[in-house]
Parts: sequence; C-alpha cells; structure tokens
Amino acid sequence: MSASIPRDKAQQGELDVPADKLGPTGRPYRDIPDPQPRDKHGPAVIIAMCNQKGGVGKTTSTINLGAALAESGRRVLLVDLDPQGALSAGLGVAHHELDETVHNLLIPPYAATDDVLMRTRVDGLDLLPSNIDLSAAEIQLVTEVGREQALARALHPVADRYDYILIDCQPSLGLLTVNALACADNVVIPMECEYFSLRGLALLTDTIEKVHDRLNPRLELGGILVTMFDQRTLHSREVMGRVVEVFGDAVYDTVINRTVRFPETSVAGEPITSWAPKSSGARAYRDLAREVIARNETPA
Repeated sequence: MSASIPRDKAQQGELDVPADKLGPTGRPYRDIPDPQPRDKHGPAVIIAMCNQKGGVGKTTSTINLGAALAESGRRVLLVDLDPQGALSAGLGVAHHELDETVHNLLIPPYAATDDVLMRTRVDGLDLLPSNIDLSAAEIQLVTEVGREQALARALHPVADRYDYILIDCQPSLGLLTVNALACADNVVIPMECEYFSLRGLALLTDTIEKVHDRLNPRLELGGILVTMFDQRTLHSREVMGRVVEVFGDAVYDTVINRTVRFPETSVAGEPITSWAPKSSGARAYRDLAREVIARNETPA
C-alpha cells in the first residue's frame, strides 16, 4: 500500500502522484468522509493519548482533538491522568484548588464520578480533572486488588453518555498509564518529529502489546500523530519518512506543525479551535478529528 512506502520513494516518482498532491507524510492524502451527525450518544470509544516521552504535544493534542470532536457533534470526556494537571490547566481549571479529582476516583474511599465531573467552556466537552494529589496514586494502588482496572471502574458509570473518552496519560509507563491502556479501545501516540522520539516508540509499542496480551485484548494502535513538524528541515523529513516506513497506514495524514499559537492557548485556558478558529493549528485538529471519526465509527 502507498502508506507503507517511505517518503523519499514517493518524491522520486515511484508513485504516480504529482508532488503537489502529496501530504507532509510523503503519501497522497486519503479520502476522509465528512463526519455524519449523531442522533444518539455512546457507548464511548476510549482513546489513550500516550507517550512516555514528555514535551511531544500530548496534552495539547488531547485538548484540541477533544474540542474538534465536540465541534463535530460528538460528546467528549477528557480525563487528566497526569499529576501535573496540565490538561486541566489548559482548559482554564484552577486544578490546585480542587478537593475532588481523578485521585478520588482511583483510591478509596471512592468518590462518585459525577461528583468529580466538570463542564468546560466548550459545548459537549467535559473533564475529569487532576492535580498533584494523583502523584501518590501509583504507590497507593500497588496494594489494591485489580489495581490495573481502577480507572475502568471509575469510567464505567459515565461511558454510555459519551462518544469519545480521551485519556491524557503522564509521560511514563507506570501504573497510571497501564490503567489507561487497560481500559482503552485504542492508543493514539503523539510523536515529536525528532530522532529520540522515534527511538522511544519501540518501548511504547512493546508495552501496548503486553497490555493487549495480558489485560485488554481489545486494545490496538489507533494511530501515530506526528507533532512539531517542520517541513523546512531535512531532519524532520527524514524522521517522517522513517515513521511512515515502519508504521504505514497507522500514521495519520494530519500533521501538527510548530506554531506560536499553541502556547498562547495554554495561557488563555481554551482550545485553539475557539481561541484561534481560523488558524492552521485549528484546521489541523479539525482534520485530525475527521480521521479519528473515520477510523472509529462505522458509516450508517
């Protein structure tokens, strides 16, 4: 398939595709249908946004993909599973002041999921927030029976209300991340277009395979999202070619370029789709949402 052909071969003319029709992945853009409206919601497709390397745009992608899915008429729940609380802060939540967070859903005495649930400024987008309290959860969970399923138990009461649940994992492969993988239908890996990020994918995909074999047989790789891409640099283009060569169709056509808009949205506490709705970053995440919907929803 064309998705498995490295970028340089496409550019050398081995594919019968004009150069101006190729996307940043070096492949022709795939035909993605427009999302169909939903007349009912749920049960949710649970997606773990996961990469053990920090600074790859994982939280930014979780927020903006969630907002773009909500724009498409989907009901979306974001789960902040990182003790740093960046997802919560990025949505304008004063997370350090919260009394009940995801931590209270995982560790007894358990809080009710609805008591932790928060609405956001975006219609159709809800949040389970987190803060530094969650940092103790990995140690506290060690002695719990079924510790890998703690998050699944917390999400079960609300899963039927949503079309998508996006889990923002912390940058590690510890017990919290295993909890996310154990309840997810698929994993989206945001990956900075940089050599060391590429090296780390092997360890991550190995962890995904182990969770699939031992804890969650429905878990699969949902896609690779290349972030912080700079078309002008040879390094970015070479890394992109290698990622497409190894992962083929799993690599999304949508690529997130570097832009100053994303740090601005973090300060503003809202997604780029509402902060700068006509920006290239907003358009990219809307395109990504279309791809995610196409991969996870069966046409009527």
